[in-house]
Amino acid sequence: DVQLQASGGGLVQAGGSLRLSCTASGFGVDDYAIGWFRQAPGEEREVVSCISSSDGTTYYADSVKGRFTISSDNAKNTVYLQMNSLKPEDTAVYYCAAGSVSLGGLGRPREYDYWGQGTQVTVSS
Repeated sequence: DVQLQASGGGLVQAGGSLRLSCTASGFGVDDYAIGWFRQAPGEEREVVSCISSSDGTTYYADSVKGRFTISSDNAKNTVYLQMNSLKPEDTAVYYCAAGSVSLGGLGRPREYDYWGQGTQVTVSS
């Protein structure tokens, strides 16, 4: 049974940091591309960052480049999203997802087959 468990969200002041974790069960995180997406109230789900299973290629949305870092720990079967210099506009529910995704499809939510339950990130000004 394939499952993803996202955790690490919380309330933080602007300029602060959080590290989100996405722990997989039923498969290895190096078997699939793993993506982090977020959805704010009234908004569409958008890509934040992804990591390819084929060669470790990473992708970042322009809005988080230089502030967020995605990484993978195969021994712990977990993908992390380190979020620094957080801004109020980063407030959203963050989801991790997995799938057999080509490099060209990394940023598209519909390309992913498995989704975690989401973790709330709230950044206060």
